[in-house]
Formats: sequence, structure tokens, C-alpha cells
Amino acid sequence: MKSIKYPRVFEPIRLGHTLFKNRIFAAPTGFRDFTSEDFITPDGIAYYERKALGGAASVCVGETCVSGAYGKHGDQHLVLDDPKAANSLGRLCNTVQRHGAVCSAELQHAGWAANRHWSEPGPAYAPVEGEHDGRFVPAMPEEMIEATIEQWGRAAGFAKRVGFGMVTVHAGHGWQLHQWLSPLTNTRKDRWGGSLENRMRLPVAVLQAIRRYVGPSYPIEVRISGSEAYDGGYGIEDGIEFAKAFEPYIDLVHVSTGNYDVDEVFTVTHPSMFLDEGVNVHYAADVKKRVRIPVAAIGSLGDPEQLEEIIASGKADVVEMARALIADPDLPNKARQGREEDIRPCQRCLNCFSVLLPTGFYTCSVNPEQGYDIELRGETAKPEKQRVMVIGGGPAGMQAALTCVRRGHEVVLCEKGARLGGVLRCEEKTPFKWRVGAYLDYMERQLAKSAVDVRLNTEVTPEYASAAGADVVVAALGGRPAVPPIPGIAGKNVAGVTEVYADASLAGGSVIILGGGLAGTELGIYLGSLGKSVQVLEMLDRVSDGGNFLHVKALNLEIKKYGVVMNFNTKAVRVTDTGVVAEDTVTGEERVFTADTVINALGVLPLHDEAKAFFDCAAQFHVVGDCRAAANLERAVSNAFHVARDIGRYC
Repeated sequence: MKSIKYPRVFEPIRLGHTLFKNRIFAAPTGFRDFTSEDFITPDGIAYYERKALGGAASVCVGETCVSGAYGKHGDQHLVLDDPKAANSLGRLCNTVQRHGAVCSAELQHAGWAANRHWSEPGPAYAPVEGEHDGRFVPAMPEEMIEATIEQWGRAAGFAKRVGFGMVTVHAGHGWQLHQWLSPLTNTRKDRWGGSLENRMRLPVAVLQAIRRYVGPSYPIEVRISGSEAYDGGYGIEDGIEFAKAFEPYIDLVHVSTGNYDVDEVFTVTHPSMFLDEGVNVHYAADVKKRVRIPVAAIGSLGDPEQLEEIIASGKADVVEMARALIADPDLPNKARQGREEDIRPCQRCLNCFSVLLPTGFYTCSVNPEQGYDIELRGETAKPEKQRVMVIGGGPAGMQAALTCVRRGHEVVLCEKGARLGGVLRCEEKTPFKWRVGAYLDYMERQLAKSAVDVRLNTEVTPEYASAAGADVVVAALGGRPAVPPIPGIAGKNVAGVTEVYADASLAGGSVIILGGGLAGTELGIYLGSLGKSVQVLEMLDRVSDGGNFLHVKALNLEIKKYGVVMNFNTKAVRVTDTGVVAEDTVTGEERVFTADTVINALGVLPLHDEAKAFFDCAAQFHVVGDCRAAANLERAVSNAFHVARDIGRYC
């Protein structure tokens, strides 16, 4: 038998009468692109199938609602009380499970948050009456409590019938069962609330009903918030008591944290880049000491060494991950093969969720395949081999080169600097941005293993490109810092954002940052963490998030932590030797800001002219990444990937 590097992670585990092939579970993630009847689409099926193909032992379908009338938190939702949903859900289960993974359904109910997104809000019930999201929600009466318990049980039975191999009962994060567990939200005076025992009564009754509907051998997982993780919320001792009360009825307790209704812990529940790897594992470890059933840990996991340590040390029996398997769904297979260096690192940037909420599907900053599972799975056409020259070794250039070589092309990648990675290399030593360096190193390793001819310290001219005899030129030159015509912007006390990221000593003890986009704001947080006094000037009335609005939740916590002063509706009109004179864009009032150093973080200008110089150097010409249009990492990488995939297909 061939030994494997992570034997504890890949040791099978039995839950109920089901054997799971390893300890890596794909945590519940919702997919909101449904049909008008709330049925899952082929794209949704392919999204979950991809995780199974990557080697996860269990793939959980998120947000399957137990009550279409009283439990949906959005306009569209997968529901488990509509018999017509059986066919599409059955196909989903079959598709996932044919690859050796167990398909689980996350049973969910929104409680008081149900039906809130309708133009005329629909019915909802809470443990106690009150105002929620600006509307009055009545307390759930006794007869509705009994009906709700049965809804949970019937939904689990339906899930089992259509082919789900496990159910995951969501009793955390502020959803219905959590609302009944929390002492802050369940202050009822009857047997269903108040004391710890009474607050657990409804969730325990729900689990009893589920067990009754699915039978004794069917795996049941329960997801709890081990701690609410904010001032005034319950702590881990209550979480332990919940787990102990649920233990007789379940096979696995999945210990998460937080409450969706409290902004300050959203990026604790879904750890941001500012938090450590495995930041929430200690909650699972505390529960593990007090129960006899298996325990699952979650929270910024993805490093195989850490996964092995968690299980080997007894902190947990199962490791669950969501975003790590969006960034690289093949993580389990790569880890089993000892190819951890080939695992694409999740950036913990929350771009995936920020895209999901308004669009219904995920994309990923570093995985350009995410969201295109059907198209990529079904592609069979073999492209005609081309000679490709990629100019520029940043993320877009590296992705283009790798995609081309993997599709059979002969590829040369030229980078004018001594190292691959482009302008993002300036951020890699920033403590909370180390994942940027990890990603760039990952891409560099993939190129080293490939047949791409990488030429460093090579500044390509049109003459050089023409002489190379390439069939295709891909310009991935990036951009340059925007320097608007602000008087004094070229002064000796002014530095560029990339320069300061690379060398923080260029910034004095007090700093003014021009531009409150992600680059400027994150730099402000970094400098604030070094003890510098930081003010950010931004023309908009908010952080310019580029669409990644959930990441701003994490930024806001760090801004407060380090005392970074955000000045919105503020436009710089001139830079002086002692700071900046600015204008309030609302009132027109002039304000003076003083600082030792002014930092220009006003954006990037694409190198359009430089790229255009190569347009006639080959029969085909493409422009990708920032030299096409200033973009975030996800857009740059995705653009390069899809352009490269088309090369040779239409020759």
C-alpha cells in the first residue's frame, strides 16, 4: 500500500451507516441561480459536482429551505416542501454522489427574517414579538411551533427520499433555530424560552422529528454557532450545552460561530484576510472535549498540514471548508497526492460572496474556472497548436501562459523584471496580504513545472516580438499609477501606494492617503498597524469597494481597530509641503489636512498605448488584465483565462 502524507485527514469516517471516504467536507454554500419555480439549474448542479470531482468526501448543498411559505429569506430559494422539486434535486444528488461523495442538504429556516425581501413582506414569526428589519413580527403561537417542528421533520424525510445522503441542520448564524437558542432573542415566558433548558426545547424537538422521519442509521449533522462571538452574545459554554443536548439525536456536530444579523461578526463567521488560518477551530476543540460524537471544525481552513494537525491532535474529527474549495475544488485530491504546492490559495477576500448575493452565482479572484463548470466540463474541441508570446509576468500574464500551454500551445512568457508576479509583489510582505504572495508563488511554481519558456529581465519591443515569429501575442503589461493634475502631487513628500507597500519606511509618522479604494484603505490599515497616524481622503461617500462590498465589513473593523480616519466626500485640490488642501464635495468648504507624507492611491491607468504597439506583431493579438482595463484580481485572471482558452479554436 502506498503511504500518503496526511493519513489522518484521509482516513475514512463513519457517520450513521455511511462511510465517508475522508475527513474533508465541503461546507454548505448556497447557489441562488434558480428557475422561476425555485428548482436548481444545470449550472447549480455543476457547481456542486465540481467539488465532488475534486475529492471532498461530502458536498453540502446550502440553504435548502424547510418551508416555502414561512422560511425563505430571499425571493428565490431551494425548497423541500414542494414535491415538484424532487426531479431536479434528485439529479443533483445523483450527479454529486456518482463521484464518490455524499451529497448533504443544509436544512434552513429564516425565522423572523423570512419573506423580508418582498415588496410587500410576507409572513414571519419570531420567538417573541418585536420589530425586525423595520417590520413588526409576531411571536410564534403554540400551534405554529408544533407545525414548524413537523415541517423540519418532513423536509428531512423529503431530502432523504430524493437522494441526499445526509442532512445538515442549520442551528447557527442567526437563523431560526439559533433565534430560539440565543438568550438575547428568546425571552419567552413559557416552556419554549427563557432558561437554557427551555431555549433548547424547540431545536431538540426539531432533531427528534428529523430522526423520526429519516430513521436511526441516516447521518444527521448539526451546525451550531459555538459562540455568538460578540459582546452580549452567548459564549462557548452555552455552545457546549447545545452540543450535549443535541448529541443523542445526531452523528456530527459542526461548530461554527457568529450571527448573520450582527455586522461585526460577519467576517468572523466567514474569516477575512485579517484573521489567522483556522481562527475558529478552538470552538470545535472546546466542544470536542465535552461530547462523544464526532465534531467538525470550520473557519479559514485549507492548508493540508493544518488540517492534519487538527485531526491528529484531537481538536476535531472532520474539517470543513467553503471558500477554499471555491478557490481550488481539487484541494482534497492534490493533498492526498502530496501535491500541496499545487493548491491554489484562497485569498479570504470575500469576492465570491460579494458576487453571489447580487448575481446568484460565484466567481473567484484566483480561480477563473469558477462559475463556468458546465462550459469547461463539456468542452471537447482540441485547439490547433499555436506559437504564443505573452508579454508581462503579472497574474494575468501568468494565467494566460499556463492556460495556453495546458491547451497544447508553444508558449513564451517575457517579463521585464527579475521576478514574476507583477505589481502585486509589493503587497506580499504586508501581514494580512501574505496570501497574495502565496498565490503568486503558486503560479510561479506552476510555470516552472510547465513547458512555458519563461524569460525574465526581458523587456519586449515590437521588433523583438515580431522577430520571435509568434502566431499570437498576448499583451499583459498592466498599468501605471494614476497621477491626476493636482498641484504639488509630484512633491518630495509624496509617495506612491506601491512604493509604500514595498517599503513602509517611506511613510512618516503621520500620513494622508489620497484615495479610499481597497488599495488605499488596506494600505492605511497596514500603516495604522505600524503605529502611524493615518487619514484617508475619498471623493465618494463610502469606501470604493470595486464590487467587493462584503470585504468592506472586514475593513471597517480594522479601520476602527487602528484608528484610521476616513474622510469621505473629500477631494484633494492641492498638495503642500505640510499636507493637503481639500474640498468637501457636499458643502464646498475647504479643509486643511497636515501630515509628514502624502500617498497617492488614486488608481491605475492601463498601459493602452504600450499594448497597442504590439498589435501588428503577430496574426493574432490580445490584451488582457490591467492593460485592457483596470480591474481587480478576479477580473484580470478570469479575462486572461478565457481569452487564452479561445486561442487556436478558430484557426
